[in-house]
Amino acid sequence: MAITLVIHGGAGNITPSMMNKEQEANYHEGLETALNKGYAVLEKGGTAIESVATAIVELENNPIFNAGRGSVFTKKGLHEMDAAIMDGSTLAAGAIAGVRNIKNPVLLAKEVMLHSGHVFLSGKGAGEFALSRGLEFAPDEYFYNKDRYDQWIAIRDSDYYQLDHKDDNLKGMIPNSNHKFGTVGAVACDSHGNLAASTSTGGMTNKRFGRIGDSPVIGSGTYANNNTCAISCTGHGEFFLRSVVAYDISCLIEYKGYSLSEACNKVVKEKLVSLGGEGGVIAVNSIGEYEFCFNSSGMFRAAKSEKDKNVIAYYK
Repeated sequence: MAITLVIHGGAGNITPSMMNKEQEANYHEGLETALNKGYAVLEKGGTAIESVATAIVELENNPIFNAGRGSVFTKKGLHEMDAAIMDGSTLAAGAIAGVRNIKNPVLLAKEVMLHSGHVFLSGKGAGEFALSRGLEFAPDEYFYNKDRYDQWIAIRDSDYYQLDHKDDNLKGMIPNSNHKFGTVGAVACDSHGNLAASTSTGGMTNKRFGRIGDSPVIGSGTYANNNTCAISCTGHGEFFLRSVVAYDISCLIEYKGYSLSEACNKVVKEKLVSLGGEGGVIAVNSIGEYEFCFNSSGMFRAAKSEKDKNVIAYYK
C-alpha cells in the first residue's frame, strides 16, 4: 500500500495549440500547489477525507478552475456551485447543489456529510445549513472574472451553453475561447488504506433552470469504497449521469473482478464513447494504484504517491 493523491482540473478539448506557455505555467502551478498541500496531509498521517478536501479548497481558491472562486456564470448571470465528498471507509457522503456565495463548496459538502444527518442539500436550504455551521461566505464580486463574464455575455441571449474545455458547440461565438476552465476533483488513499473522493464545479456557462450535473451526484460523478476504488469525474455531465460512471467502475471491480485500469477503460473509452459522452476520470484503490483515464483530447491532471514523484500533465 502507498499513500496516494490524484487530482484533476477538467477534461475536454485541451491541445497544445490551445494554450500558450503562460497558461501552461499557470495550470502547472495551480495543480502542483493543490497536489502538494493535499499530499502533505497524507504524509503527516492525515485521513484521505482531509487530503481531498485540502486539495479541492486550493483548487476552488484558484480562479483558473471552474469551481469556487472560478465558477462560471449561469443564464441569469449568477454563480451556482455543486460539490460532493465521500468517505470510502464508511460510505458516508455529503453533497450540495445550486449554492451561491459559499467560498468553498467542498467544505459545505463535508459539513453535510458529518453534521446534517443527510447526504444531499440544495439551494437556499444548503445556504441556511452553511450559516448554521459557520462556513465562510463571499460576495458576488469575489466570484467575478472578466474573461468568464465576456464569455457569458457573448451567449446569454442564445440557447448555447459552454461545456468545460469545449467550445466547438458555440461555433466561434465565445471570445477568448482559449481561456479554459474546468471542474476539479481529487481522490486519495491514506496510510490506513482508506479512500476518499471529492468533486467541485461551477457547472456550465449559461446553464438554465437550476441545472445540476454529475459532480455532486454520488455514484455518477463522485464515489469512494475501500473495497473497490475512489473516483472523481469530469466532462459532459449529462452522459456521466445517465451512465452512473463512478459507480459503474466500482461495480466492475467488485462484481467482475476487473483491475482498476480495466474498469476505467471499459466505462470511459467504451461505454461513454458509445453514448457520445466526452470526459474522463481519476481513480485510486486501497493499495495506492491510480489511474488517469479520458476519451477527450486532454485532461488537466496530477498525482503523487510514495512510489512516484509529482506527475503533472494536460494533453493525451
